[in-house]
Amino acid sequence: MLFHVRMDVAIPPGFDPVERDKLVATEKARALELQRSGAWPHLWRVVGRYSNISVFDVPSNDELHDILSSLPLYPFMTIQVTPLATHPSDLAAQTC
Repeated sequence: MLFHVRMDVAIPPGFDPVERDKLVATEKARALELQRSGAWPHLWRVVGRYSNISVFDVPSNDELHDILSSLPLYPFMTIQVTPLATHPSDLAAQTC
């Protein structure tokens, strides 16, 4: 199943800068791991914001929830999830 996911991050002001750097490095490592596994095939930055738009490819809602809640920055995120389905006019969906 494909999911469009927007993640907006809001680390509180005054958060310890050393801990913030560690948290961000751990988040990056987890994101790379998920991308290499194929579960997170697309990741784009939202210009001018501490946000991203992503596509996840996982078997179920529960697996997506488990992945998102495993992200180190999860406690500081607002997340919007939209399940995706194939559009009948998508060129890739056309059969010859």
